[in-house]
Amino acid sequence: MSNRYGATTRRAAAAALVVVALTVSLTACGGDDNGSGGKDGDKSTSAPPGKDEPKPSEGNTVPDTSKTLATINGSNGFQITIHSAARDAGGFLTVSGVLKNTSGQRQFPPLQWNGEESQVKRTGPSFAGMTLIDKEGKKRYYVLRDTDGFPLTTTGLSGVDAGKSVDFFAQFPAPPDTTSKVDLQLPMMPTATIEIS
Repeated sequence: MSNRYGATTRRAAAAALVVVALTVSLTACGGDDNGSGGKDGDKSTSAPPGKDEPKPSEGNTVPDTSKTLATINGSNGFQITIHSAARDAGGFLTVSGVLKNTSGQRQFPPLQWNGEESQVKRTGPSFAGMTLIDKEGKKRYYVLRDTDGFPLTTTGLSGVDAGKSVDFFAQFPAPPDTTSKVDLQLPMMPTATIEIS
């Protein structure tokens, strides 16, 4: 009987110690930085986001629609407008634009746009089948993959209602600086030449 009572007492003491420790740590974290504890004690101490802080990365990038590099009209009712093809310091080239359904009914992107690799097929409908052709360098560039094999492009494309648009992006290895134009190819769509900025 005394062993059972001792075990219960030890568990109760341990639980009380945990509660006290949590209370102390929460009290320490809840105070303001200047220790005033006055009216300002209930204000948020985090600084408002500044313009130098990076914004969280999202699945899609919103293209700057002030410039149009190419418009591709497909026979499947989709129209693709390319708004930018920009290099970045990391050696990448990001193509962004808008996919619009110009038909009178809901359309689904063709499966061929996903690409042929089994790794990218698990991401569902995407632009992983998009390629860039550098005619001068005689090279073809494919959409980049991350370490898990997922394509660095807009994924999860579903049906697009009539007259509606979807923003998209696709990231590629950047061609050499001497290359100023590339041909953009997407299965079942005409080829378009775009200028790299």
